[in-house]
Amino acid sequence: MRAHPAGPLHADGLMAHEAASRPESVAAMNVLAPGVWPSSARRNADGAIEIGGIDVRDAVAEFGSPLFLFDEDDLRTRARRYREAYVGVGARLVYYAAKAFLTTSVARIVTDEGLGIDVASGGELAVALRAGVPGERILMHGNNKSLAEIEAAVEARVGRIVVDSFEDIVRIADAAVRAGVVQPVLVRVTVGVEAHTHEFIATAHEDQKFGLSVTSGAADEAVRRVAKLPSLDFRGLHSHIGSQIFDASGFEVAAARVVSVAQRIWDEQGIEVEELNLGGGMGIAYLETDDPLDVIDMASQIGDIVGKQCANEGIPMPALAFEPGRAIVGPAAVTLYEVGTVKPVELDRGVVRTYVSVDGGMSDNIRTALYDAEYTVVLASRESSAEPMLCRVVGKHCESGDIVVRDAWLPGDLVPGDLLAVAATGAYCRSMASNYNYLPRPAVVAARDGATTVFLRRETLDDLLRLDPGA
Repeated sequence: MRAHPAGPLHADGLMAHEAASRPESVAAMNVLAPGVWPSSARRNADGAIEIGGIDVRDAVAEFGSPLFLFDEDDLRTRARRYREAYVGVGARLVYYAAKAFLTTSVARIVTDEGLGIDVASGGELAVALRAGVPGERILMHGNNKSLAEIEAAVEARVGRIVVDSFEDIVRIADAAVRAGVVQPVLVRVTVGVEAHTHEFIATAHEDQKFGLSVTSGAADEAVRRVAKLPSLDFRGLHSHIGSQIFDASGFEVAAARVVSVAQRIWDEQGIEVEELNLGGGMGIAYLETDDPLDVIDMASQIGDIVGKQCANEGIPMPALAFEPGRAIVGPAAVTLYEVGTVKPVELDRGVVRTYVSVDGGMSDNIRTALYDAEYTVVLASRESSAEPMLCRVVGKHCESGDIVVRDAWLPGDLVPGDLLAVAATGAYCRSMASNYNYLPRPAVVAARDGATTVFLRRETLDDLLRLDPGA
């Protein structure tokens, strides 16, 4: 990342971060790449994009802009495919990672399709419970769970609480005693593997806030302490190696290490690891050039990897669990923006970059500024036969780093009032949204068979002022 403590630089060189080459043809700018856009996305007779049978122009007219628009069938299909793929290789339960994006409607959809829900705060737990998700289908994470959050989880009889520290053990055990229950737990282990996209690194990644170290013996000690407490029920180990993972290579190294821990726990403590939760992190395509492994192939490879490692260590194959989030919800949604200004800026070498300002920005998608994330953006309200121009799609906030898409090719006849669609924004956009500059957060709407369902209504200025006792 090029971020400076004072914020991103105003300019970083014309070709320093170009997301895509100039389109091969004018017509190519109107094409929606199948692996990037929701499954129902298409252009209608007017050239406007439709999702779930809803014209984006109609959606914005009714619900305003910016707008997160979900393809509900796409979301359901992805949830179902993940459940079927991972249950097929021995998963006890597949949890939807709520941090990616959660509402009561999303919680009901994923549980309808057979998933559990992984929550990481009392707020996420409350949403899942309000949606009617049974406690036994919920798993709670957190590196610093408050006493109130632990008590709420125990009271809800959540199926698993993930132990992330020695303090966690004491707090969960005490809450379970007071509630008169035995709480099932997993111990999160740090195995020294970090995986992102096509790369993984197998050393020097225990310097993080999550989990208990394998190499220092902290993980083994945590299992020992849990096993001695009658109010806790040790069920297994948890490991998470990263995010936006495109292949199974990182899982192979991580599985070898965590299975080795399981074997050592059995040999030294006589405690069987019945369950192995390998977390989530499965990647999606943000650009046409991205090539994540298909869910069925990924599940098959991971299942084979764990099976072989268990056979090598001479221990029974544990039940598996997984926590996909982005891979389920990310590709199912797009963000719609209205163009406000189109400003050509002449750069060195006689090259022009056009700054296209939209009515949202880092308040609804912080990922570009935070992670240098790349996205695909197209003109959504019509087709165009104009020559492409190099653009930077930016927001309306008082920050030079308020960038939605750093470098993109858009039609040269782009004008204020046009709608742009940014693909694959279902995960970590609305869930990380803010009210910076006092912008109300956008609505989230699902489309299916030509009808819409509001997941979250648009915030209003009255909503924001209601929190201010002096207003």
